[in-house]
Amino acid sequence: QVQFVESGGGLVQPGGSLRLSCAASVNIFSIYPMGWYRQAPGKQRELVASITSAGSTNYVASVKGRFTISRDNVKNTVYLQMNSLKPEDTAVYYCNNNLISRDPWGQGTQVTVSK
Repeated sequence: QVQFVESGGGLVQPGGSLRLSCAASVNIFSIYPMGWYRQAPGKQRELVASITSAGSTNYVASVKGRFTISRDNVKNTVYLQMNSLKPEDTAVYYCNNNLISRDPWGQGTQVTVSK
């Protein structure tokens, strides 16, 4: 099974930026569509950004224009560049494939947007 390790989270003020990274134990990024997901306290996990193996991207409306997903197949890493962060972006962020059947979830990385 694939294992994901997310990193790059932290505490940032509104309007700030963070870059999240996701490394996988096997090279799947060039094959599978990948996604960044987030789960806020008391809410369901949601897909916020996705990227296909061909590099096409898609975003949930609430982050469009602020977040950018990218992929480095050589480094076997997926990134999420987050700009103009808002308090409502506070959540634990995870990466996983964007297929019907998910791989096991990693530990995620906490993003907190607060003054």
